[in-house]
Amino acid sequence: MTTQTIDTTIATYLAAWNELDPQRREALIARTWTEDGDYLDPQAAAAGHDAISALIGAVQEQFPGHRFVLASGPDAHNDRVRFTWHLVGDAGPVAVGIDFATVADDGRLRSVTGFLEQP
Repeated sequence: MTTQTIDTTIATYLAAWNELDPQRREALIARTWTEDGDYLDPQAAAAGHDAISALIGAVQEQFPGHRFVLASGPDAHNDRVRFTWHLVGDAGPVAVGIDFATVADDGRLRSVTGFLEQP
């Protein structure tokens, strides 16, 4: 794995959340997350690539036809990053969140904690 920029990491992170094909999604997750990476928000938790992929698939089933888009950031310093995203459907945003993450030396995400806001 080559070291990647935080902009690339976050773009790939959002691409994984938007990828409907499980094999392509798993490849994006491997590029974005360390093997022991974890995700936590008020409604879900997942640890490891398989669990993160399953969580993303479940969110896609709950919100068919919606896409995650970067709203602001990423802002990064040291091994920390934050960014805001919108989950957007035909009628506009249905969810807004801000994620805080730690980043490994190779630029992949080690841990993400998400907070949900009103759209």
